[in-house]
Amino acid sequence: MDLTAAVITVSDKGSRGLREDTSGPALVNLLEGNGYRVCYTAMVPDEREEIRRELLHCADELGLCLVLTTGGTGFSPRDVTPEATEEILERRTPGIPEAMRAESMRITPMGCLSRETAGIRGNTLIINLPGSKKASTENFSAVIGPVRHGIEVLRGKSSDCAKIHEKGEHHHG
Repeated sequence: MDLTAAVITVSDKGSRGLREDTSGPALVNLLEGNGYRVCYTAMVPDEREEIRRELLHCADELGLCLVLTTGGTGFSPRDVTPEATEEILERRTPGIPEAMRAESMRITPMGCLSRETAGIRGNTLIINLPGSKKASTENFSAVIGPVRHGIEVLRGKSSDCAKIHEKGEHHHG
């Protein structure tokens, strides 16, 4: 299975060239090191419509397996990545951000302040991550195994799950 992915960095300062993007490249490296082919990267300001446009492009036009966003998940009034993401999702996957926040809380109590969301549009999984290099890679590393399995199920490539499901022994939800 060709695991295709995109990384979208959401940053006002980064999009204006005032701050170097470190989280986007770190996520690209993490994905590529785990068998993903990163086909698309972008940097956008914290603007709801621009975030939505990039997510729709990656899911609907490019048909990628996985889209990661980094940035815009905090409490600042400009942090609107989760809202933009939820507007285009067809099905939410709350367990992914719950697991990431739980892992973050083991590192810092501030982990509970991250507002990331995740969900499915078509057969694309979209996951929001925090904007810092450290937090984004720690968060995604906490769920990278289950995410791969989820993508395989979403794309109908997991024969073991299909066989188990047909026998009625286990059901994905």
